[in-house]
Amino acid sequence: MINQIERLVFFIRGQRVISDFDLAQLYGVTTKRFNEQVRRNLDRFPPDFMFQLTKEEQANLRSQIATSSLPEHGGRRYLPYVFTEYGAIMAANVLNSEHAIEMSILIVRVFVRIRHLFASHVELAQKIRDLEREYKDKTAEHTKHINKIYRILDALITPPPERKKERMGFNTSKK
Repeated sequence: MINQIERLVFFIRGQRVISDFDLAQLYGVTTKRFNEQVRRNLDRFPPDFMFQLTKEEQANLRSQIATSSLPEHGGRRYLPYVFTEYGAIMAANVLNSEHAIEMSILIVRVFVRIRHLFASHVELAQKIRDLEREYKDKTAEHTKHINKIYRILDALITPPPERKKERMGFNTSKK
């Protein structure tokens, strides 16, 4: 079940979120009922818990997850809301059902798992950058040494310049 929920989480505006439609399904209520409960308790959902997608974000999301145009998915009269980890937990609280509470525990575990995966990728990216920097420094040093070797080899391989032929011996001619 955690893997299924993990596929419902996406990254938008720098945050990992899950849509109102998906949360409603997970909590076992209709999207309409879910959003009614959220609207009745808006004071519990600050912007870092929930926000509404723009038309561009919705179109981009729809193309990313290949959402169908069924009425419950694409035939909505309003733009969907998305919920961060905290918003998903709060939604379970306003629904106040046993099933919603069980699902919120799973959703929290998914967000935590994604956070750990993300952190490990950040650490890996930093290690790669460090290796690249170290490699670049060593490459520059090696290039200097290799160029020096080429100059020495070139000096050894290049024949000495021709000298002007001079007569050898004593000059006995009298002037």
